[in-house]
Amino acid sequence: MRHPFVFKTEKSVEAILYIAQNVEQPTFHRISKMMYFADKVHLEKYGRFICGDSYVAMKHGPVPSCTYDILKVASGDGFALMSDVNPAKKAFIVVDKFLVKPLRAAQLDYFSESDLECLDNALKNYGHLSFGQLTDLSHDKAWQAVDENDHIDIEQIVATLTNTENLLDLLREPCPG
Repeated sequence: MRHPFVFKTEKSVEAILYIAQNVEQPTFHRISKMMYFADKVHLEKYGRFICGDSYVAMKHGPVPSCTYDILKVASGDGFALMSDVNPAKKAFIVVDKFLVKPLRAAQLDYFSESDLECLDNALKNYGHLSFGQLTDLSHDKAWQAVDENDHIDIEQIVATLTNTENLLDLLREPCPG
């Protein structure tokens, strides 16, 4: 199945800010894992990812591909294929190659109540965990199903959730009729 969601750059920038403001040590790794855990819960409960990103299986677990590109460009270590990465440069800076420092507060009007619910859930349940703990927890069956640096298909993520068949039906035909 083709990735069913459209990536929203500005919403991703706000999610980076929101997470960075609510965890100690907001590293690329920690931000990526908070997004993954929040997206899994949001997909299971509401049928979509928060920012519409897709995931890549990297060495230390799933990474939101476009969000990671935004982080790399902000750190000066990446090339933006997206022309609208400029909002990131006004929103946060990256120090020590991987630590995000917000320059302003996250604009919460980009998020639905369900987005914030799932982000807050991830922050509460996983935000305090160590690098190793986050890595281990994110090495789920979806991550294990692909080779390193390959995209994780949405079906592989859905297979880790409880309502697999219903979600797959919804994703195949979001507007039946």
